[in-house]
Amino acid sequence: MEQARQHHNVTLGILTLAGTAFALQQTMVFPALTTFERELHASTAWATWVLTGFLVAAAVTTPILGRLGDQYGKERMLMVSLAVFFVGSAGAAFAWNIWALIGFRALAGAGGAVFPLSFSIIRDEFPPERVKVAMGLLSAVFGVGGGFGIVLSGVIVDHVSWRWLFILGSIPVGLCILLVHRFVPESPVRSPSRVDIPGAALLSGALLTLMLALTEGEPWGWTSPRILGLGVASALFFVLWGLVEARVDSPMVDMRMLGHRPVLLTNLATLGAGFALFSCFVLIPTFVEMPKSLGYGFGASATAAGLFLLPASIAQLPAGPIGGLIGRRYGSKWPLAGGMVIVSISAVLLAGAHDQAWEVAAAGGALGLGVGLAFAAMVALIAENVHETETGVATGMNTVVRMIGAVVGGQLGAALLTTETVRGGLFPAESAYTTAFALSAVAALAAALVALSIGTRPLRALEPAEALD
Repeated sequence: MEQARQHHNVTLGILTLAGTAFALQQTMVFPALTTFERELHASTAWATWVLTGFLVAAAVTTPILGRLGDQYGKERMLMVSLAVFFVGSAGAAFAWNIWALIGFRALAGAGGAVFPLSFSIIRDEFPPERVKVAMGLLSAVFGVGGGFGIVLSGVIVDHVSWRWLFILGSIPVGLCILLVHRFVPESPVRSPSRVDIPGAALLSGALLTLMLALTEGEPWGWTSPRILGLGVASALFFVLWGLVEARVDSPMVDMRMLGHRPVLLTNLATLGAGFALFSCFVLIPTFVEMPKSLGYGFGASATAAGLFLLPASIAQLPAGPIGGLIGRRYGSKWPLAGGMVIVSISAVLLAGAHDQAWEVAAAGGALGLGVGLAFAAMVALIAENVHETETGVATGMNTVVRMIGAVVGGQLGAALLTTETVRGGLFPAESAYTTAFALSAVAALAAALVALSIGTRPLRALEPAEALD
C-alpha cells in the first residue's frame, strides 16, 4: 500500500531536522581535537583524522548514495544514510582509543548523502513554486547547524566529557530515522539504469586518493613521495573513471551532465565558495582564541570562541529562503553571485578590521548572510539544470566539489598559520590570519564572477539522451 503524502511542511520539517543533525556532527569535533589528543593519548596528526576520516568517507560515499537514491528510491536511501550515520555517531561515544574513534567517525561520514537525497525529495515532492525556497531553507541549515555545532561543542568540551558530543549528536539522528520512515513518502521518480560498479569503484578511488593528498599534504609535506604518489593516483583514477563513464550504457555519473555549461560553472563557483567559506569558519574561532599579549586576538575560551560564530549562524537561517525567493523571481545565479560578493566583503573586513570583538562578530554576520544566499542558489542551479532522475547524483557531486574546496581552503589556512609564526613558532603571526582572510576574499570574488557567467535566462533541464549544447 502506497505511503500517504504528507503536507509539504511536514516533509520539509523532517528533512530540515535531519540536515541539522548531520551538520552538527560535521563540525562538533573542531573544538575537541586537543581534548582527543590528551585523553586518548594521540598525536596531533591522528587526532585530526577524527575530522579527516569523516570528510574522506563522506566525499567517497555521497555521490554513490545519491545515485542509488535516483535508482532505488530517495526515501529508502535516506533511511540507509541516516542509519549508517547513527551507528557511526553512537559508536564514537564509546570509542576506547583514537583508532576506534577515527573508525566510527569514518562510518558516520559514510552517511554523508543526507543533504543530496533531501534535495532530491524536495524536487520530486514539492510544487515547482515552492522548490527553491524549500531548498534554500535546507541549504541554510547546513551552515546554521555547522555553526551551532561549534558553539555547542565548546560548551560540552569546557564542562563535560567529550563523549557527550556524540551521545547528544546521535539522538536527533535516531529520531529522524523514525520520522522519515513514518512521514516521508517514497518518490515515484526513478532512474531505470543498473548499478555502475566499475564507475563507483573508480570514482571512490579517485576521491579517496585526492582527499588523502589534500588532508595530509601539510603534515607529510606537499612534495613528499607519498603526496605526489597520491596525486598521480588520483589523476589516473579520474581519467579512467571518465573513460569508463563515457562508454557504459548506464553510467553512475553522466559526463554530459557534468559538462553541461550551467552545471559545470555552478560546480566551479561552488569550489571557490567552499574554499572561502571553510577558511573563514575555521579561522575565526582560532583567531579569537589567541592570547591578547600577542597584540591580536581576545584570549577566548572554546565556548566563547564558538559564540563568535553565532551571528553567522543566525544570519544564514533567513538568508537561505530569501535566496530561494530571489532565485525564483530573477534567476538563481543572482543570489549565488551576490552571496559570494558579500562573503568577499566579509573576508576583507576580517583581514583589515579585527581589533574589536564587535568587528569580528559583525563580519561574521555578513559572512552568514552571504553563505545562506549562495548555498541556496548552488543547489537550485544544479537541480534546475539536470534531469529529475539525476538530481541525487548531481547534487551529490556538487556537495563533493564544495567539500574539496573546503579542504583545500582549510589546508592552505593551516599552512599559512604554521609558516608565519611568532614567539619561536608557538603562535601564528597576525599577518598569517590577514593573508588567509585576504585569500578567502579573492576566492569568493572569483566564485561570484563565475556565477555571473552562468546565464541570465532560465535554463532547461538536460534530458538523459540529449546532446550537449
